[in-house]
Amino acid sequence: MPSTSIANSNKETHQVRKLRSNSVGVAQGQTLLFSDFKDNGEMWAGLGDRSLTKDVQFDEPFHTPPVVHLSISLLDLDHSVNPRMDLRAESVTSDGFQVLFSTWGDSRVARIRVSWMAIGEVGPIDMWDID
Repeated sequence: MPSTSIANSNKETHQVRKLRSNSVGVAQGQTLLFSDFKDNGEMWAGLGDRSLTKDVQFDEPFHTPPVVHLSISLLDLDHSVNPRMDLRAESVTSDGFQVLFSTWGDSRVARIRVSWMAIGEVGPIDMWDID
């Protein structure tokens, strides 16, 4: 899947991906990254830079690495401090990706659930998979 990077006046970079196939697949799901308030876990009780990575595997592989979109579907925070967080999809392959969640300072995150959607090329429907 070829991609083109475009920079705008805010120095942000965006990628445009062109699909070479007529067969496009969409996979979606959600994952609870952590629930740290029950046992005073690091995201809830810690201070400073903290991060967590969770692997997600697709039920069926894509033909090429897909585009992955993440959104927060559940967020439970301490209201007495500033909410600081970063959420990214990294290491995207045809088989899966990693969700990276980071927070810093005195932010206290009790729990977070992430919904995701992957869109990419899949093999033709009539393509045989012979082992």
